[in-house]
Amino acid sequence: MELERWATFDCFGTLVSWQRGFPAILRAIANDRADELASAYHPFEARIEAEPYRPYKTVLAEALRLAAESIALPLAHPQILAQRWDTQPVFDDVAPALHALRAAGWRLGVLTNCDRDLFARTRATLPVDVDLIVTAEDVRAYKPAHEHFKEFERQTGVARDRWVHVACSWFHDISPARALGIKRIWIDRDRTGEDPTAASAVLPDLTDLPEVVERV
Repeated sequence: MELERWATFDCFGTLVSWQRGFPAILRAIANDRADELASAYHPFEARIEAEPYRPYKTVLAEALRLAAESIALPLAHPQILAQRWDTQPVFDDVAPALHALRAAGWRLGVLTNCDRDLFARTRATLPVDVDLIVTAEDVRAYKPAHEHFKEFERQTGVARDRWVHVACSWFHDISPARALGIKRIWIDRDRTGEDPTAASAVLPDLTDLPEVVERV
């Protein structure tokens, strides 16, 4: 019997666009400062995730509160991101890429810094179902810690030469995958300027992923 091949994905930023989703959600409470608030949010999220584990809904609310405070914006509704989580749009290139991978025999996994119930709502918006999900709630840690990758490997017993991790975030995903010796494709949607040699391959989006994943 042929051994399974796995492609795992980060979700938010890679499959689902927080880049558009966060400002759209925050417009309800920040009006024309929604983009500013969204930009201020992310450093606080990373800082809180590096602390002892708290549920992601708590991280979302606390990081949003600190971001609003940092730009002197009154914040009346810190739970808005969690409450509207599944309104974030899926990137247009996701459906053809995932369908092609599935047709080629790849199994699909998601390793996400998210709560189980939040991801369940997102999962319903994805164009292709996934075979295995590892959340931060499952491992009680946030990437770039290594627990997601180790738990996925524990559950599947996958051989390293039959596993490719695909992600937009260099910090959360590409760097730890490199440290663990996992093949990795960096979907550099955000043009952040980090070291491309950290990845096995670099793509601007998912368009050519089904072809490239066969080569790395």
